[in-house]
Amino acid sequence: MSGAEAGDGARIPLEVRPSGIQGLGVFACGPIAPGTRIIEYTGEVISEEEGDRRYDDRGMARHQTFLFALSDGRCIDGALGDNEARFINHSCDPNCETVEIDGTIWIEAIRPIAAGEELTYDYAYERTEGDEARASFYRCRCRAPGCRGTILAPGRA
Repeated sequence: MSGAEAGDGARIPLEVRPSGIQGLGVFACGPIAPGTRIIEYTGEVISEEEGDRRYDDRGMARHQTFLFALSDGRCIDGALGDNEARFINHSCDPNCETVEIDGTIWIEAIRPIAAGEELTYDYAYERTEGDEARASFYRCRCRAPGCRGTILAPGRA
């Protein structure tokens, strides 16, 4: 068990362990109330170009990165450093959301989270031309009742 410093300085007890969604996941060790700022997504801040260099989609069998885009065009590469937040998995019916505050990414609870529940947020990767043809590359494994089948952002109606 480990803990993460929440946005208000309190320690939120979390555990990284195997996930039924994908690889490792982050689990609550106690109840978490909606609106709680749980953990910061940390890592090396890099340019978008450097992120593209480090994670070349064409060379991957499936999409897997630890990049988090910032509103100013830079990225946080969570693969570097001690960053438990990098193990938070995607869900089409998440219990958390991401919030950017002054170039810092926070994971916040959007509904009550029970002890033992896996933390998730919707990755909602930006869609680009050709993504639909590579659906298996962006396949979702969340198994939520309303799963859209992809970690890509919902399509435009």
